[in-house]
Amino acid sequence: MTTSATLATQRVPESATAARATEMAMATGEPTPLIRLFSEVGRGDVPLVGGKGANLGELTRAGFPVPPGFIVTVEAYRRFHEQQGVRDRIAALLAGVTVDDPDALGRTSAALRDAVTGGEMSAGVRDAIVAAYRQLSPGRSDVALVAVRSSATAEDTAQFSFAGMFESYLNVKGEATLLRRVKECWASSYGPRVLFYRLKQGLPAEMPVAVVVHPMVESEKSGVMFTADPGRRDRSAIVIEAAWGLGEVVVGGLVTPDRYVIDKQSLAIRERQIGHKDFLLSRDEVTGETQRTELRGDPRCEAQVLTEEEIRRVAELGRRLDQYYGVPQDVEFAIASGEVYVTQTRPITTLEPGPGEVALPPQGDAGTVLVRGLGASPGAASGMVRVLSSPAEAGRLRQGEVLVARLTSPDWVPLMRRAAAIVTDQGGMTSHAAIVSRELGIPCIVGTRAASTQLRDGMIVTVDAVEGTVRSGAIGKKRPTPAAVEDRATENHAHGADSGAVTGPLVTATKLYVNLGEPELADAVSRRDVDGVGLLRAEFMILSALNGVHPRQLLADGRADEFVSRLSEKVGMLARAFHPRPVIYRAMDFRSNEFRGLAGGERYEPSEDNPMIGYRGCYRYVREPDLFALELRVLHAVRTRFDNVHLMIPFVRTGWEFRECKRLIDASPLGGDRRLQLWVMAEVPSVVSWLEDYVRTGATGVSIGSNDLTQLMLGVDRDSETLAPLFDERDRAVLDAIHAIIERCHQLGVTCSICGQAPSVYPEYAETLVRWGIDSISVNPDAIERTRRNIAIAERRLLLEAARRGDAPLPPRGG
Repeated sequence: MTTSATLATQRVPESATAARATEMAMATGEPTPLIRLFSEVGRGDVPLVGGKGANLGELTRAGFPVPPGFIVTVEAYRRFHEQQGVRDRIAALLAGVTVDDPDALGRTSAALRDAVTGGEMSAGVRDAIVAAYRQLSPGRSDVALVAVRSSATAEDTAQFSFAGMFESYLNVKGEATLLRRVKECWASSYGPRVLFYRLKQGLPAEMPVAVVVHPMVESEKSGVMFTADPGRRDRSAIVIEAAWGLGEVVVGGLVTPDRYVIDKQSLAIRERQIGHKDFLLSRDEVTGETQRTELRGDPRCEAQVLTEEEIRRVAELGRRLDQYYGVPQDVEFAIASGEVYVTQTRPITTLEPGPGEVALPPQGDAGTVLVRGLGASPGAASGMVRVLSSPAEAGRLRQGEVLVARLTSPDWVPLMRRAAAIVTDQGGMTSHAAIVSRELGIPCIVGTRAASTQLRDGMIVTVDAVEGTVRSGAIGKKRPTPAAVEDRATENHAHGADSGAVTGPLVTATKLYVNLGEPELADAVSRRDVDGVGLLRAEFMILSALNGVHPRQLLADGRADEFVSRLSEKVGMLARAFHPRPVIYRAMDFRSNEFRGLAGGERYEPSEDNPMIGYRGCYRYVREPDLFALELRVLHAVRTRFDNVHLMIPFVRTGWEFRECKRLIDASPLGGDRRLQLWVMAEVPSVVSWLEDYVRTGATGVSIGSNDLTQLMLGVDRDSETLAPLFDERDRAVLDAIHAIIERCHQLGVTCSICGQAPSVYPEYAETLVRWGIDSISVNPDAIERTRRNIAIAERRLLLEAARRGDAPLPPRGG
């Protein structure tokens, strides 16, 4: 969130062009100013000071706590441009620009930016900027530490969005450096993405840029605030995320911040989650450089950041901003010396328009299909495109944008939470992006093949994951995701709403579990109609707890206790929420290619041509017992408080592997825990032959991973969009294997479950599994209610069929 408030839906009048504003000033005989203070401008001054400058001025004049600053107006840019040499050089280059040739566009863009940065400012422009800069720190000239941000006249308007395309610079110190940064902001008007977007939208090739200059806030605490809950689309709530030091750690997702959910009317705290802040960023007072301070062992690491009074003050400020602009806001704030400052604000783009609000209008040829793919997580959402090549670019993704990537892996999860929708080039229904999106309730399209090259930053699009299309423009009303629909259905049922269907809770003999990997969802999901967690994915929690560091790197650094402490906290959140219902913890099942992406991973991971069937699962625990021992310590620590957490071993290939793994468990603190359930995942077809040996060794439960089982039965890479038509959990070979596993479990007297994707997608799958006598079915949160319904229907049909045969009586009416 580096841009100011978007003026799209904030009731801002139509703006004239900057040139027209200058002409009007000249017509009245008044010279157009080179500098304007924040206190001298408002939302109607976009033509003179750009969208960012106008909004900061509007906030200042409305009495909001904004650090004082000034704007280098577009008139300063115009005078610089009119200088002999600069204007002619720019005009010549623009005359030959080729927007559809990326290489040619890049060369022209570089030449244009060189023409600007190489030009000399006139004495009048230079002196005006320096004088305003000196006023920021009277008596201490040339020492003010400032932020320098581009403020384009067409940026953040109702018709066009250039967010993230213009340059901004932090920690700028000194007159010479400031003047250079101002010219670099002007030059960013000719960046390749800006030129492409501008010309494709039919805008002038050259447009003026103002520059905002304001002091850096030396924040002791900072964060972001949403004056509506964007995840739940709840306008009655305010959500605050806060951490120590500078706000980059929150905006960039570098630490797990505190999270407070506040009632907008009463300002009472509804929810409170204290994050693990393992470091903070601050600025060196002498150099102005950002420095990192480790908080491990510091009480602040686990301490609440904002006091009760600060939470109320920040929330009250958010409520005022919400009321002033008339639409929910996405706000950046900082606290320094006890004062709360607003540093940025813009509308939240992921909410349906409220009464009196106007939806963002379509851009270009509205509704044109830009790319197609496989709808992997249902729902629809509109937003601005953000194309990322790796999780290292997390800071570029703002809340509510559409994340576009070639593919995702577990280390993408923290930034995926911020997206309004997710689109990938690769993958199928069981790819990482698909599974995580369904769990988070985010619309997702996979297997588009070309989204990362066809879609560009700044485009406004609508992702329809039901149709599997990405269209140009924005929709006026979002199609709710199944999870949202089911949440409302559950809420209505809890309040006695009569839908004309069954009025009582659905009681089924077949247990319904849920697949989870996000502790933050535990409380909400635990209140729904589920019998426990059938698959708790360790990978997501490990990434969140360790901030993307390879676990073996932690061991090498002597931080094993830190691993245990952090992961115990995450697992404990889920255990507490679901207690006494069972939570089946699947030990971490990273593949080597996923592990290599973690900090330090290249030192410890092999390069494999086919990591899907490579170094993973049970065999890895046997080869690396010290790493497996950490997870066993985690489970022991959690089970001393909550005995409903049990262990599941993934990707077991042979009996000797499992026997070696069981020896490691017996030698751990869990070895004497006779109430611990030990589950085996049935993913490798060899399970059919080895199942009796697994049970004899100590397995008490079996969970069928239908995704991997289908992959290995059919020889189909489940992440391949090319092979997607061949991947089918309903294939006869797959069903035969599942039937055999269920029957063998019954004969051996152990419980049998399934945690793959199939029951969440295919209603008939649940009925088949019930007929075969499966003990439990575990599905994603978005499929809870419909799967419970399908199970109930299947069980009643079996009772009816048995009664008709005379094998059993009909149940009483309504039973």
